[in-house]
Amino acid sequence: MLQLIHQFLERDCKITFASPSIKNEKAIDLNALGINEVSIELNNASFDTFIKKLQPEIVLFDRFMMEEQFGWRVTENCPKAIRILDTEDLHCLRKTRELAYKKKLHFSTDFLLKQDITKREIAAILRCDLSLIISTFEMELLKNTFKIDDAILMYLPFLFDEIDETHQHKWKNFEERAHFIFIGNFFHKPNVDAVLTLKNKVWSEIRKQLPKAEMHIYGAYVNLQIEQLHNKKEGFIIKGFAENANDVVGKAKVVLAPINFGAGIKGKLTEAMLCGTPSVTTSTGVEGMSNNLPWNGFVADNYSCFSKKAVQLYSDKSIWEQAQKNGVEIINSIYSKGKNGYLFFNKVEEIQHHLENHRTNNFMGSLLQHQTMQATKYMSKWIEAKSS
Repeated sequence: MLQLIHQFLERDCKITFASPSIKNEKAIDLNALGINEVSIELNNASFDTFIKKLQPEIVLFDRFMMEEQFGWRVTENCPKAIRILDTEDLHCLRKTRELAYKKKLHFSTDFLLKQDITKREIAAILRCDLSLIISTFEMELLKNTFKIDDAILMYLPFLFDEIDETHQHKWKNFEERAHFIFIGNFFHKPNVDAVLTLKNKVWSEIRKQLPKAEMHIYGAYVNLQIEQLHNKKEGFIIKGFAENANDVVGKAKVVLAPINFGAGIKGKLTEAMLCGTPSVTTSTGVEGMSNNLPWNGFVADNYSCFSKKAVQLYSDKSIWEQAQKNGVEIINSIYSKGKNGYLFFNKVEEIQHHLENHRTNNFMGSLLQHQTMQATKYMSKWIEAKSS
């Protein structure tokens, strides 16, 4: 979201950031970027007054739940505004994989199609003029399984500056680095599961072969379940919130991310590449991230194999350096801020110039917009009336 905000700022757009969430002390200071921050309420007609007065040309929804809540109000009060959904990742995919993993079921598209959250998210995608999809895997899923028209989808991964030689020279080398690292927000269930997997299935095998190595766990919102894994004697150290994520990842030798379920592309793995830190992850972790380019380390789904690859990457300088080069190639080839930002705004301008025709061609979206607006409007006004 912050990368998208910077893209709009670079094009001299006036931005209003409206959110129903309570701002905490670690939130980005958007006012310092010249962005107007507004607090909005769920199920409250005050949003109608706010959006009607603002009359935005573009409205960007942060995930499908925000489109569900406010999309019909935007449509009603600002019918000419382009509605863009930033999916972040496909929540239905992540939630269904989590459900299958917990129930020890095989994940399948049939299982995905049966979930209510899938219907909700796909409906939100259809209602919008454009949806931003972060992973190549998810683009293929939407086009092939859900038969969604290319015209309302856009592949837009993370947006990074190119890693040039000057940047690479600033990295610590193989000999200057030490220890393994995992970093992630512990409100995110795949991260909690990954750390439990590290402790219970992976770390002991690594520690046997590398008795001086340590596993450092960083992340915001560390809960009691994670805190209790701290064991200095075993070298499994819970570090908590990192003030500077790039600094701690850039000092580590290898990132470990045994991700068993999830969706989208993984920020911890792109961050590793940006810091010149090779990684070991799973097929779920690497999904949709590398476009078949050689990975920034190893991919292993078997825990024993995962441990062996982690030791190999940690111990062999030539393999480690080649993995680092692979990461540079992935970032520079796929995540180019300049190229992808240009394509994004070209797409937006194209829709702006042909908005009526664009919406006419998206008949299912128009149908859902009409039907959902009536149902959601009724429910929202009922909740508002009940609360007053």
